[in-house]
Amino acid sequence: MNALGEFGQRIRALRTEKGLTQQQLADKVFITRTTVSNWEAGTRMPDIVMVSRLGKILGVKPYELIDNAPDTEDSPTLILVEDEPCLLTGFIHILSNELPNATAYGFQTGNEALMFAETNRIDVAFLDVELFGENGIDLAEKLSEIHPQTNIIFLTSHSEYSFDALRLHCSGYILKPLTPEKIRDEMAHLRFPIQGGINA
Repeated sequence: MNALGEFGQRIRALRTEKGLTQQQLADKVFITRTTVSNWEAGTRMPDIVMVSRLGKILGVKPYELIDNAPDTEDSPTLILVEDEPCLLTGFIHILSNELPNATAYGFQTGNEALMFAETNRIDVAFLDVELFGENGIDLAEKLSEIHPQTNIIFLTSHSEYSFDALRLHCSGYILKPLTPEKIRDEMAHLRFPIQGGINA
């Protein structure tokens, strides 16, 4: 059995041992159920940041899951940074329903998102502007330094940050709540084209 298959079996066994469904595990690590299903089927493998997150949820050391977890995803990669767990989970579900051929990852802090960005391509970043103890505008600047062609879409309840967003030449600005219609509109006007495209 290859490394993907072994990883998938290990995740399935640990998830079952914890009494979690695929959806429950997905909600705990802020990803889609389809992503968990792909891991368990041995068709995809998470990056090391996600392996660490899975280890915490499943109660094992990351190295017990796998020694090296390279990013093998070919689909476009989206991240969503939102400090409210309920909103983050709900927004991830909306994104996955609207953009089924993309892989979406959710983060509660900017630092988690930056760690992910260090080893992963990010095609679109949906960023809350007011994060607990952090600022989404600053996060956007740092992400743009790492990946200059990441499409930044701010997701906020505050219209007063629109000037800062324009200064950064962001791809979009969504006033909450996030809706399928707003996603479709912003994805149709991305600043940087995405290889392979995203169906919205």
